[in-house]
Amino acid sequence: MTPRPTIGRWAPSPTGDLHLGNLRTALLAWLFARSAGGRFLWRFEDLDGAVRPQFYDSQLRDVAALGLDWDGEPVRQSERLDRYRDAIADLRRRDLTYECFCSRREIAEAAAAPHGPSPEGAYPGTCRHLTPAEREQRRSSGRPPALRLRVGSDGPEPTEVTVVDRQLGAYTGTVDDFVIQRGDGTPAYNLAVVVDDAAQGITEIVRGDDLLPSSPRQAHLAQLLGIEPPSYAHVPLVLGPVGRRLAKRDGAVTLQDRLDDWFQGVGGPLLVG
Repeated sequence: MTPRPTIGRWAPSPTGDLHLGNLRTALLAWLFARSAGGRFLWRFEDLDGAVRPQFYDSQLRDVAALGLDWDGEPVRQSERLDRYRDAIADLRRRDLTYECFCSRREIAEAAAAPHGPSPEGAYPGTCRHLTPAEREQRRSSGRPPALRLRVGSDGPEPTEVTVVDRQLGAYTGTVDDFVIQRGDGTPAYNLAVVVDDAAQGITEIVRGDDLLPSSPRQAHLAQLLGIEPPSYAHVPLVLGPVGRRLAKRDGAVTLQDRLDDWFQGVGGPLLVG
């Protein structure tokens, strides 16, 4: 079989300025793609309510300031909702989903109770076997339901899925009945990323290793949708002074911060871009 041409991607959320850890991951994703003679695409994952318009441009400027380039125009998830809704409709037609009326507190309380072999934090299937009357009763309460993927035929015991990571080797994780559409109707991250990677022909995902546990869910969903999943390379996060993931609390952590600190010793602030 002829290997697929390499297509990598960078997919930040425009909810703030990129810090040095984000930029390092962008650099690595770019290097992985370009070193294989491949394409490198940019996608804004902007379905989050915390998105701020000014960060679309500031993130593009910061990455360009490092000398990195990308192929084609950046795309936005917020402009691709029809793709996600089509995938959700397909899963619903195949009876692979169910409505979930649980609040976060109820899920946490149920997950904390003993319920057999399910791993810590897995959704215990509270709403999986509701009768039509029970679902209607919950709808009448006014709480909009989320939509969960029905994993396995008997459930709610999670399914084990193994992915092979270029950096870390084989990784096996549990896939529970995870949310594919939030209660407000917004497609969930795990669904949107699978649909987008397939639509853009992504062959390798390079991202922080904090996202490794989500990979089995995404690989499982890709299989259900008839999508060939990409390969993975999860890279270590950049840590702050106390060993936690680098964040704004650590001080001057953005590119502009560092340039300003450097330039103050020369005679004034320096603006990126």
